[in-house]
Amino acid sequence: MAGNKDIVTSDYAKEKKVSDEEANAFKLDSFLVRFLMHEPFFSTIIRSMDKIKTTRIPTAGVTAANGTLTLYWNPYFLAGLEPKQVFGLLKHECYHLIFKHCTARKQDPHLIWNFATDLAINSLIPENELPVGGLIPGKKLDTTKITDEEHLKKMEKFSDLVASFPKHQASEWYMKQLMEDENLQDMLNKPCDGSCQPGDGKGQNQGKCGNPSHGQGMPGFDDHEGWGEGLSDEERQIVEGQIQETVKEAARNADGRNAWGSVPSSVQKEIRAMIKKSVDWKRVLQSFVGKRQRANKSSTHRRINRKYPYIHPGKQRNYTSSLAIYIDQSGSVGDDEIALFFGALTELAKSVTFTVYHFDVGVDAKNKFVWRKGKKNIKPHRTRSGGTCFDSVEDHFRTVAGEFDGYLILTDGCAPKPKSTVSQRCWVILPSYDLYFTPDKKDTVVNMSLKG
Repeated sequence: MAGNKDIVTSDYAKEKKVSDEEANAFKLDSFLVRFLMHEPFFSTIIRSMDKIKTTRIPTAGVTAANGTLTLYWNPYFLAGLEPKQVFGLLKHECYHLIFKHCTARKQDPHLIWNFATDLAINSLIPENELPVGGLIPGKKLDTTKITDEEHLKKMEKFSDLVASFPKHQASEWYMKQLMEDENLQDMLNKPCDGSCQPGDGKGQNQGKCGNPSHGQGMPGFDDHEGWGEGLSDEERQIVEGQIQETVKEAARNADGRNAWGSVPSSVQKEIRAMIKKSVDWKRVLQSFVGKRQRANKSSTHRRINRKYPYIHPGKQRNYTSSLAIYIDQSGSVGDDEIALFFGALTELAKSVTFTVYHFDVGVDAKNKFVWRKGKKNIKPHRTRSGGTCFDSVEDHFRTVAGEFDGYLILTDGCAPKPKSTVSQRCWVILPSYDLYFTPDKKDTVVNMSLKG
């Protein structure tokens, strides 16, 4: 997101002459209730984010910085939008997360990647739902307010380039076209002449230096600064797990209720394909764990706050084990399959510590063990070989639920359906097997593959 100074809000809100009273009266929550009714798929994703009102960014934006999904929004900007444009803005921010623009697919230079992702996303949202100022393939930019003749010529060339683009291309396609444009590169390399001054967050005191990466010279209606900024590999994995699980939940709910809202059918298919493609039985374990890892946070002035240096204290994070794993060791699960389970857990242990239990008709709590992060070469072994009872796992988990945020069951699925879980539950099913029953809506199901 933005830096440590207040930034002006958009020209659009300024033109609307949004007053302090109007901005203070704007309630995002009331829009989110209506959004839920009209856009249930996107609403599931919005619910997963922290929402912070601020004038330190000009418009709105999502970020995965500091290991947390956050929607920042400027009340002066949103108060100047029509209701359908608020909906369009929320959908735009959701698409950034769905398509992993701020984590796995993030590219440099950052500003051109911003343009490319906006071009891809704005192809999917009706133009009348988008706030003014966005980059839309096939549509020229509004350059009428640019007074500098030299900058105007360059922006008109950039506008013609955007107008020449077809819709519905991937972000990487737009990125390639933009990177090859000499006019855009020349604009971005123009030095700041000092006229780009911070504003007050309300549409005042904003200068323009002619470089589109500074001040109001940059096209677009949302803020992209801080995408994944400062994330360690472990934090990035946790955030990607959060996003992946959230999109899965939203898609599953939308399919179950036929409630995709305005998501185009082509995008629905793409999201389903993304989810199916992501079901690498080892990586999905990491994803499920990532969403449910606890981050014990504490403030400290020893660590500089990346967003507001020397204004707010930084955060220290200590990620702790919050997951129990139950390995099916009934007679129907062979030694080779148990070795497959242990291989998956070896991959999982590269990034997190977890607690392991064996079970058949009952849970072997006596022989539980903690698999420490980074620990390798734990030999596959069994301590049980009876029948299978999934209720025994749920019953046991309820006795230790205070220690964990969820659990995985590694199994062949060959037993009756258990009672509903009190927490989050993930079924990891051996290759060529399926659950004998329909899982609960809050359950996650991963079908393992012998590939990879």
